[in-house]
Amino acid sequence: MKIKAPVEKNQTYMVAITDLTYQGMGVAKIEHFPIFIADSIPGEQIQVKITKVQKNFAFGRVEKVLVESPDRVAGNDVAYTQTGIAPLQHIAYPAQLKFKQTQIKNLLQKSHLEQIEVAETVGMENPTGYRNKAQVPVRKVKGQLATGFFKRGSHDLVPIEDFYIQDPVIDQVILKVRDILREYQIEPYDEINQRGVVRNIMVRRGRRSGEIMVVLITRTSSVSHLDEIAAAIHQIDGVVSVIQNINPKQTNVIMGKEDRLLAGESVIHDELLGQKFIISAHSFYQVNPVQTEKLYQLAIEKAGLTGKETVLDVYSGIGTISLAMAQAAKKVYGVEIVKEAVQDAKVNAVQNQAKNVKFVVGKAEDQMAKWQAEGMQPDVVVVDPPRKGLDESVINATVAMAPKRVVYVSCNPATLVRDIDRFQAQGYKVDQPITPVDQFPQTPHVESVTVMSRS
Repeated sequence: MKIKAPVEKNQTYMVAITDLTYQGMGVAKIEHFPIFIADSIPGEQIQVKITKVQKNFAFGRVEKVLVESPDRVAGNDVAYTQTGIAPLQHIAYPAQLKFKQTQIKNLLQKSHLEQIEVAETVGMENPTGYRNKAQVPVRKVKGQLATGFFKRGSHDLVPIEDFYIQDPVIDQVILKVRDILREYQIEPYDEINQRGVVRNIMVRRGRRSGEIMVVLITRTSSVSHLDEIAAAIHQIDGVVSVIQNINPKQTNVIMGKEDRLLAGESVIHDELLGQKFIISAHSFYQVNPVQTEKLYQLAIEKAGLTGKETVLDVYSGIGTISLAMAQAAKKVYGVEIVKEAVQDAKVNAVQNQAKNVKFVVGKAEDQMAKWQAEGMQPDVVVVDPPRKGLDESVINATVAMAPKRVVYVSCNPATLVRDIDRFQAQGYKVDQPITPVDQFPQTPHVESVTVMSRS
């Protein structure tokens, strides 16, 4: 027997918001049937219009807030909610920090790990304008080339000039590049018909150096007036690097494999915790440098380094954590699968005169097994994995090497909790509170630092 949902599309209902999802959407229930509503806060009563009905849940849009939460802040831009750039912008910042701490607590509770404490979230003084990297799509809107962001769940471009969470200098550079492309009548990418030239504009800026890199991501290798365009972009204040990246494929992956240097340098420079870094077009470099310093400082403190330890840094990227740890450890080994990142890491080690660091290219699981077979005995293993968390073989190899401490820098609380469970089953326990760090204010994402010791 088919069960009929208690709500209908395009109908309006009065509901009470009782919870927030991990994506930051409010949750209401009618006859135990969940409705997910962006731009709503627990404790509020709202009039909701149902926009989509699925088998087990529905989505709705706030038509009117009838009873407002004391945590609601005014003045939010609808484009930030539509595109998912800043889905928590309607929530006061202290409540955002609380939400991130609660996210981790709830996941621990579900896994029967409620005995593990979660400290308060480390926040920012100014939780806007923090991103040092932008990757914005370029499309045709109302007959002309436009930059902005896609509406959630679609590829419809919403033109945006002020991105709110991005470095305002980057916002200005995007507009100047957009105007140069308009001037030379460059065709924006049309993904339905696989036509057009410019797919995306990527801009990176060193927070301390002020150096700016502009990457034009194009569908075709030949672009009319490319030399003039590159020269004009190079004239923009602060721009030291102009690169063309060619991506001819029909894909959602932003960048292709081929880069061409059009003007200036192939890299930009920045500093983090007193260390100098080069950043290339494909480098992974944390997008919030203010919070990254707090995150890495926490990792170093929690690792309890005295200068005598051997440290393994798994997923070492361009060496940011490795080089920070190298200042307080005897020897640091880093492993990273992206070849270009390892090349950058080696250059970074040389320019910081860090002679006690060694970087290798490889899959984390393969290299860990290799180090283990070679009889390596690290005192501390630092892991900073992607959202999918740790491969089980990485956990097994880590445990087999028996480090005193494992420092887990996580960008996904769900996989963190799963991996804590796996480590605990093999004799490691969390003996300090997990510390969430707000790397991405105005969004539901939360990073955290967890330390596990061999029991």
